Amino acid sequence: MTASLNTTTSGSKISVEQINSFLGAEVTGLNLAGGIDDADVATLEAALAEHEVLVFRDQALTGEELMALGEKFGALSVHPFSPNDEKSPALILFRNDENTPPWGTDVWHSDETFRKVPPLATMLHALDVPRFGGDTMFASMTAAFEGLSDRMQHFLSGLEAEHDFVIFKALFGETAEGREKLLKYEQEYPPALHPVVAAHPVTGRKLIFVNPQFTTGIKGMDAAESRQLLTQLYDLTKVPEYQYRHHWTNNTLVMWDNRSTQHYAVHDYFPKKRYMQRVTISGREAPRNAFAAADVEHVKSRKTRIPSDLLALKGGHAPTKGS
Repeated sequence: MTASLNTTTSGSKISVEQINSFLGAEVTGLNLAGGIDDADVATLEAALAEHEVLVFRDQALTGEELMALGEKFGALSVHPFSPNDEKSPALILFRNDENTPPWGTDVWHSDETFRKVPPLATMLHALDVPRFGGDTMFASMTAAFEGLSDRMQHFLSGLEAEHDFVIFKALFGETAEGREKLLKYEQEYPPALHPVVAAHPVTGRKLIFVNPQFTTGIKGMDAAESRQLLTQLYDLTKVPEYQYRHHWTNNTLVMWDNRSTQHYAVHDYFPKKRYMQRVTISGREAPRNAFAAADVEHVKSRKTRIPSDLLALKGGHAPTKGS
């Protein structure tokens, strides 16, 4: 990775200084509230692909300014389940305190991989955060793949996994109205199939693209084998060498590459308040398999000799109207 990068655009000098071994860089020389030009955007996009997490300190931003900044990098995504601003649904407001504790973010994940085209990047801005606690941890899934043995890398090549918005299904409740609403969301966001090892669209580097919040299983693989393999891959985020732990201070903005990182919001600050605002930049393309897709016949369990085409008949089982 490049240790530092300096460039001058529109009279301002952008400095990108690496702050961690495998991911993370601090950017100075920009006033984000004042707007950035196309040359700045190009510089930051290159830095993001290289360093995966960018930190901007002392950046006072309104919600409108944060959205305008995000739009420089692409269309903003509207998260279907997060606490959005009523007037600006692309703006997510995390207002956690003694009355509204944090929920659902203390799990390693990449944002919204239940979409067929997951987000490109996310920008999170600190408005009012505690002096200690509430850190966000990041893991480089590029470093995670590179740290695997050659044999393990080869074993993973071509595998694909399903992603679903499983965690958010608890939001709908058990009422008839809730189940009906959930059905509509399931139709709008059916399970998405993504490669287990993707190729970064900018750098071409291979990376692990499964996460415990949204990945439900590996295509064609026996459930027990899938569960064991996914657990092994999930545990890669726990390797300290692949991590960067960010401590927040007010008016700090962090932008992360959603294509190549996972993150985890540490829930250790309750009942202190932690107010943040966030925008998510829509993806430009679906994750690309770093290898040729694996033939399901080479992935499936060998415990039975029944051919796949006959297994697909489900032994004559079918839904019925009653018992």
